[in-house]
This record gives sequence, structure tokens and C-alpha cells, in this order.
Amino acid sequence: LDRAGLPWRERFTGGGVAAVSAAAAAGLAVCPLARRVAPRTLVDVGAKFGLPALPQSQVVLYSRVRDARAAAALRRFADSLAISA
Repeated sequence: LDRAGLPWRERFTGGGVAAVSAAAAAGLAVCPLARRVAPRTLVDVGAKFGLPALPQSQVVLYSRVRDARAAAALRRFADSLAISA
């Protein structure tokens, strides 16, 4: 927001997606959430308010799991996080 020249004030600091989403749903503020984790009750207001695009992010999963079933479950989980380019 600073780089885009948009004034802002911190109104809420939450400990996770649920808390931040609840604050946004209550009209307290806007929040930066990936579409895949944002509750359906929230609306993307980026373009309406002239907000800059969010930067790309990465999720890295490290595991020492050796059990085949657990490893397969972790692979399915990791695959669910992948977004096709």
C-alpha cells in the first residue's frame, strides 16, 4: 500500500484466516487473503478500491514421513495447494 501511495491504518491484527476473515466480514477493514482461503461471504474489492495486486507466495512442505499411506496423504495435500499457471 505504501508503494502504491495509498494511505492505510492498522485496525485489526488476527491470529489466523478465521479471525481476519471475521473482522473483514464485520466491516472492520479489508484484508489480503488468497481466493482459495477467503470465505465465500467476502468480496474482492481490490479493483474497486484501486488496491495493488497481492504478491505471489509460496508454501513449502517438509516432511520426514516414511509410512507410504501418510506420504501419499501428504502428497495429495501438497497437490491440492498447487495452482496451475
